[in-house]
Amino acid sequence: MKVGLTYNIKKVGSKESEYVSSLPPDFFAEWDDEDTIESVRKALSIKHDVIMIEADEGAYKKLKSGRPQIIFNIAEGLWGQSRESQIPAMLDMLRIPYTGSGPLILGICLDKARAKEILSYHDIPTAGFFVAHSPLATHHSPLSYPLIVKPLYEGSSKGIRNNSIVNDETELRERIKWIITEYNQPALVEEFLDGREFTVAMLGNDSGLKILPIVEINYSSLPAGMNPIYSYEAKWIWDTPDSPLEIFKCPADIDNRLKDSIEKICRDAFNVLDIKDWCRIDIRLDMKGQPHILELNPLPGILPDPKSNSCFPKAARAAGMGYDGLINAVLEAACKRHGLKP
Repeated sequence: MKVGLTYNIKKVGSKESEYVSSLPPDFFAEWDDEDTIESVRKALSIKHDVIMIEADEGAYKKLKSGRPQIIFNIAEGLWGQSRESQIPAMLDMLRIPYTGSGPLILGICLDKARAKEILSYHDIPTAGFFVAHSPLATHHSPLSYPLIVKPLYEGSSKGIRNNSIVNDETELRERIKWIITEYNQPALVEEFLDGREFTVAMLGNDSGLKILPIVEINYSSLPAGMNPIYSYEAKWIWDTPDSPLEIFKCPADIDNRLKDSIEKICRDAFNVLDIKDWCRIDIRLDMKGQPHILELNPLPGILPDPKSNSCFPKAARAAGMGYDGLINAVLEAACKRHGLKP
């Protein structure tokens, strides 16, 4: 089968790098490095002919001329709040099948507030929240401290720092102002849930949807005095392949009742939002031990090196599935959904 791989690559000297001096230091955090892209290509090439298509301004012409039978999409995009939707929208226009969710769902999940509104409508637990377009929004906050403040349209812990948890209105205003200034977008303000945190990798569709072993995030491994959140510092500075933190446990040490409860709300969210093929969902417990959805990642990170602590591959390994097997399982799920024979 002729399989296209659409991607964004972190590299020095790209056109986008010209803007780095005026952008936040974590601006390119969601893009994949050369090792990840090459590992995905190698996995797909075991059974298929792979066409590499960088998700830049020339992507549409490459897709139109190359006409792969299906696309394995890991492109995150760059500009705009609908950046993750750009490649899938092109593929829909060209009628080329692809892995993962469509442009509407990718756009909704990137806009954390819209996703939470849909979850709340369907009575799927998620932390209380509001969107702040200016620091003055704190006058109307219905929430109780402590709160956590995030950029509205980001992933990969972008904009979440150790000081993102706030305990009073002064801190809240300062953090909202920083988000709006640094990222040029509104801030999402949520009630901070102080219970255990988990992340759940999901693979497949409909009756074939599988939940891989649940990963727990162990915040006791962070440096002393740090807040118990998977901040940018924790993800990209303190936890490195050369000096990995013992921050994840998979399978999580939980009883069947909690496991069933977590899996149920993840299945409900996956189905309600009409997510396709794969997704990683972040979960946190409240003070009563009730799981709540923090956010949904329908384009999950898939770093191949086990030392990099990438959660979806970690869950796959715990399920007895190697990296190559994981990548091809995603492709097979998409092929089945599109009526293709891989």
